Amino acid sequence: MHGVMGKPPGAATDGGVATSRITLLLLVAMTGVAPISLYMLVPALPVLATTFGRDISIAQMTVSLYMVGIACSQIIMGPLSDKFGRRPVLLAGLGLMVAASAACIFAETLPQLIAARFLQALGGATGMVVSRAIIRDLYSRDRVGAMISLVVAVMMIAQMLSPLTGGLLEIAFGWRAIFYLITAASLVITVAIAIALPETRRDRIEAGGFRGDVGSLLTSRAFIGYMLCQVLASQIIFIFAGGGPYIVVTQMGRSSAEYGAWFATTGLAFLVGNLFSARFSPRHQLEKLIWFGLALQLAGSLLNLVWGVTGLNQAPSWLFGTQMIVMFANAFVMSNSAAGAISIRPEAAGTASGAMGFLQMGLGSLVSQFGAWLGGHFATPVPLNIAIVVLSIACASTMVFLIPRRDVVVSEELIEKAEEEESGML
Repeated sequence: MHGVMGKPPGAATDGGVATSRITLLLLVAMTGVAPISLYMLVPALPVLATTFGRDISIAQMTVSLYMVGIACSQIIMGPLSDKFGRRPVLLAGLGLMVAASAACIFAETLPQLIAARFLQALGGATGMVVSRAIIRDLYSRDRVGAMISLVVAVMMIAQMLSPLTGGLLEIAFGWRAIFYLITAASLVITVAIAIALPETRRDRIEAGGFRGDVGSLLTSRAFIGYMLCQVLASQIIFIFAGGGPYIVVTQMGRSSAEYGAWFATTGLAFLVGNLFSARFSPRHQLEKLIWFGLALQLAGSLLNLVWGVTGLNQAPSWLFGTQMIVMFANAFVMSNSAAGAISIRPEAAGTASGAMGFLQMGLGSLVSQFGAWLGGHFATPVPLNIAIVVLSIACASTMVFLIPRRDVVVSEELIEKAEEEESGML
């Protein structure tokens, strides 16, 4: 019966902290501070290479190792939030980000900046993993997907504007101004959490601690299925982001600025998809929303493959037009499968969120490289189109073979009784 969870005991009601606008704003801020800080520095990479007299590939490490820091943070901070509570782990992580961001301001060498950026990500990504756990603490299972979608949608708006903000700051005040802003923003968020965010983790009876949490999650087919569905869906974003520049600039002969404009359309489609998912989640079962997203995602990826085989994908409008369909559907799959994964065992939501985030970022770094290889070593987008179709089929396979069916309607009492019996057997 894993994966068939109702409202967690002790969860806040609609009239309590769960519906607080301040809480929602804090969830958006803590989720977005790390990825926004990642993209804000990207426009300044050539200036960093020139300033420190190093190759651009070395300057790129301020981004690549930042992503490694995000992945490491997911697997560390999630379990810690289950053990010590969401609030202290959040404050410690964001406090580390404040200190590391200040260190970036005063970095005198590029290695110092790279090390500070790693620590910045390690602390800042705490918000990404803990925010999902907080949402599961506050909301019933059927509303988790809606809240994740809403948080991601609002965060996406700021994330889409972050490269522009970073570029304007660098032009007007120099690259260090980017870190002044990041330091100030992360400090404000930390103080706001300290003042306004209560502890949301429910009191739990220790039953094996971290190893018990991991063991119970890894023995649940439903958790593995939801997690793999979410992770594989996210890889569609990574592989397209890795191969897209080479297809548009190298194969199609367009400018990098034009690629950036077209790529923004996929981000917009993902944003709209999250908004629709948030709207429909309260009225539809989580599994139905996932299946809707999977079907539309596969249809869009197959359509893109058809355009590639027929040669129509040599124009950006065809490539990105159908990719927007994929990204719209992808939002439904990612938010609702994430909701399913962290609802398997609510008291271990931090561990589940951390495992999912770690696998997503770790695999994403490899998949984005593979996408770049597909885009850079072929004269047609067809190989990349095929890879996206394969990932779409893999997503659907996890739902078919791993997620238990919910063919009957059962009461909360029967669910709790079945879970108690299953726990006793384990």
